[in-house]
Amino acid sequence: MKWQDKYTPVIGLEVHAELKTDSKMFCGCVNDPFGAEKPNSYTCPVCLGMPGGLPVPNKKAIEWTLKIGLATDCQINNFSKFDRKHYFYPDLAKGYQISQHDLPFCYNGHLSTSEGIVDITRIHLEEDTGKLLHKTIQDKKITLIDFNRSGVPLVEIVTEPNITSGAQAKEFGKKLRQLLRFLEVADCDMEQGGMRLEANISLRKIGETDLPPYKVEVKNINSFRFMEQAIDFELERQATLLEAGQVPTQETRGWDSVKNKTFAQRSKEEAEDYRYFPEPDIPPFTFEKSYLEKLRETLPKLPEAQAEKWQAELDLPLDLINRVLIIHNSQVKLDRLNEILAELKSQDLNLINFFNDLVNKKIKVSIQKDAKQTILEFRKLHDTETIDQTELNNIMQTVLKNNQDAVIKYQAGQTQVMGFLIGQVMKNINKKIDPKIVRQTLQTALEAD
Repeated sequence: MKWQDKYTPVIGLEVHAELKTDSKMFCGCVNDPFGAEKPNSYTCPVCLGMPGGLPVPNKKAIEWTLKIGLATDCQINNFSKFDRKHYFYPDLAKGYQISQHDLPFCYNGHLSTSEGIVDITRIHLEEDTGKLLHKTIQDKKITLIDFNRSGVPLVEIVTEPNITSGAQAKEFGKKLRQLLRFLEVADCDMEQGGMRLEANISLRKIGETDLPPYKVEVKNINSFRFMEQAIDFELERQATLLEAGQVPTQETRGWDSVKNKTFAQRSKEEAEDYRYFPEPDIPPFTFEKSYLEKLRETLPKLPEAQAEKWQAELDLPLDLINRVLIIHNSQVKLDRLNEILAELKSQDLNLINFFNDLVNKKIKVSIQKDAKQTILEFRKLHDTETIDQTELNNIMQTVLKNNQDAVIKYQAGQTQVMGFLIGQVMKNINKKIDPKIVRQTLQTALEAD
């Protein structure tokens, strides 16, 4: 019996993304940890946690967090505050992190996936930590600390545990990254650590509604593919333990992308372990309804709404639309693309061909080029010459004669060889003709035989 017949996955995500404001969260230091010329160059007494350094909140970072909340249909806490989250680790100079505990800026939102809606519990804002660098110098293993990242604005999006597969978690993560980039609030460079993923994973018996008595957190995953693999591995591992009568240990685990397995790191902390209390150096915030409405008006047409509009008006495949939207991830690019699409439609040009060309990078929409120039490039790409039917038939008969194996396979039902035969005919024609004409001619000849 497969474990899927007995258990239901209970999966929640915690996604951290660094906001690309000019300065850090609570000080005036430059927010560019990946572009700094040397370690610890963008630091000051505040982000180094020195005595006397007082935090001053970054207004832009707060506004951007609220925009993310509005874009995901979150409710906004009209009264909110920052809190101190205590833990002791070398990359946290103060011994605590300024974060948010019980009154996050945003709560109760959602983001849809093909496997259903994923509910968002909260979106809160905090400061990032420093970065540990483990090196060997003069045959000694040492750990260095770079505090250029310390104090960078870090938004955390926490979901409800209603994700049911690794594939759905991967899709949610990709859609969230697309949204953050589209709002132009974060670059989400996963290789550099600009976006980090954590998954809380457990299993419960089918039919049960209570949360399981344990959860396993897999931390600091830097790839959507790795996250899917880590979740799938954990579900199998936990199912094996449960079937053996064991309750999986509540712990934090890491993902080994070489061995394709998770590994234990430490026991899982509870909220009380962090000794939260309100940040005494930063007063609470209140947000007027009029301020939030003005902020809502600045939101662009979001990818999901744009996809629905294109699907309804242009009758294009949703999968193709979503692939195009991943490339065109800003309002400026989208405005130019809509201008081009309107012109293409008025000229009755093939929109699916145009979208495929965008996805395959044969054509690039640029704000430096006007719509007419892009359409001209598209026309040139698809301009075809005419060919005498007798000439086409002669070339086709030669190709069929020289590729009898492919002909036999096609007539036996292996229609995928048609692409090969079309390619062979096109190779022997010294003209750029429409492949549809070649396909139709080949089909007629093959079916006549």
